[in-house]
Amino acid sequence: MRSVNSVEILGHLGRDPEVRTFPNGGKVCNLSVATSDQWRDKNSGEKRERTEWHRVSIFIDRLVEVAERNLRKGARVRLRGKLETRKWQDQSGNDRYTTEVVLRPFHGEITIIDWANDGSGGAGGSGGNQSGGAAGEPPDRRQGRPGYGGGYSGGRYGDLEDEIPFAPEVRG
Repeated sequence: MRSVNSVEILGHLGRDPEVRTFPNGGKVCNLSVATSDQWRDKNSGEKRERTEWHRVSIFIDRLVEVAERNLRKGARVRLRGKLETRKWQDQSGNDRYTTEVVLRPFHGEITIIDWANDGSGGAGGSGGNQSGGAAGEPPDRRQGRPGYGGGYSGGRYGDLEDEIPFAPEVRG
């Protein structure tokens, strides 16, 4: 039987994207994404919440550019990728392991659901079938931006416009 390694995360960025360039010119974008579970405690009836932090690494040049230009701390995103564990050594020479969601060519996509509120407006929109940007999005980002699930609405994606004029999602 074939196995599947596929991860989908819907959460908020905990910090601005960090982009690094390799000596060969390739790039990686590292994200920290928070997801939360909420429930009511059966005994006390109190509302409880647990937040998980996920490391995300993007190795698709087009998606690195999109993340670098458009994502900020607080943005709500949906990411699809693969779960990978890598081994590395700390300063003392001890082996360490890190598990992260990795977006690689043909195995990754990003959907920006809500833009980070930078203080220039309201609280922002919420997914659904909206077209255009969220209410709290800065005007230069709001103009002609595709929304989650709403199809293409004109664009500020520049060169990406010609490559994917039909999709609110950017896939690698």
